[in-house]
Amino acid sequence: MTRTMATEPERILLAHGGGGQLQNQLIRERILPRLKNDVLGELGDSAHLTLSSNAICFTTDSYVVKPLFFKGGDIGKLAVCGTVNDLAVSGSRPFALSLALIIEEGFEIELLDRILQSISATAECNRVSIVTGDTKTVDHGCADGIFINTAGIGIKLPNVELGLGRIEVGDKILINGTIGDHGMTIISQREGISFESPLASDCAGLAELTCRLFETVPGIRFMRDPTRGGLAATLNEIVEGSRRSVEIEERAIPVKPAVQAAADMLGFDVLNAANEGKFVAVVSPDAADECLRVCREHPLGAEARIIGQIVETRDVPLVELKTKIGGRRIVQMPYGRELPRIC
Repeated sequence: MTRTMATEPERILLAHGGGGQLQNQLIRERILPRLKNDVLGELGDSAHLTLSSNAICFTTDSYVVKPLFFKGGDIGKLAVCGTVNDLAVSGSRPFALSLALIIEEGFEIELLDRILQSISATAECNRVSIVTGDTKTVDHGCADGIFINTAGIGIKLPNVELGLGRIEVGDKILINGTIGDHGMTIISQREGISFESPLASDCAGLAELTCRLFETVPGIRFMRDPTRGGLAATLNEIVEGSRRSVEIEERAIPVKPAVQAAADMLGFDVLNAANEGKFVAVVSPDAADECLRVCREHPLGAEARIIGQIVETRDVPLVELKTKIGGRRIVQMPYGRELPRIC
């Protein structure tokens, strides 16, 4: 005879991760109905996938953002978009994701439902399936509510070859929109600071736009999403990997006035602020205008700009910013976590 619960708990219990009736109930009544597909529905120890290509990209990431819900997104949306974007900038079309939940004892079931619904809607919007997963519970005080780990598989697009070694002097540097939106939104909401113009995260899945670029424009050398460490970290990674220098124009870098105001007030360099719906691309000079045109035809690229170029290295490779007043300054790799818990 199957035992049943007299009343359903309103908060997560340690027993929800114990492998018994409560965990089974959590998976079958709350997770599966929102994420259900034929592969996930088998509830096997691994997903059996049929891929259309022998060439794939594979990535994994973990999400510990605080607060869990923020203007423009939440930890669930962030987890799906972040993994989709890592695949997208690698030259692949995202195909399938795994989802692992680490939930703190006492976490409200209602909040879990909201996060699961957001994961479901975001996966559907980005045309990916959640095909396998795991649920664990930990003692109260050990997980700050909920942590999420995702892994993703993408089908490598044909004839797309990206790499830092392909970058050449004269190549242009493109970004698909404004910087710093996510980082400044998280820190201002965390500190309870409001601005006249409300801030919102740029959290979004980029695959539709990146696939369109890769499929229509030759000459894309390299692409990366500037998340933790922001634009400054990504440009320094390009310099370190290519051994070539980067020169960018401050006037060309798109920043929303409210984001810049927040950064100035809180003492942050907006170049270091995290982004969750942006990519930085290094493209050949011949491809730059076409890349810009394709980006601007898509909602996630409407504010795309060419912000600089690859230049000859004089002494040591570096990132140099030409300021609005005509000066120059070196943009260094951020030292540590200037904005903790932003993703």
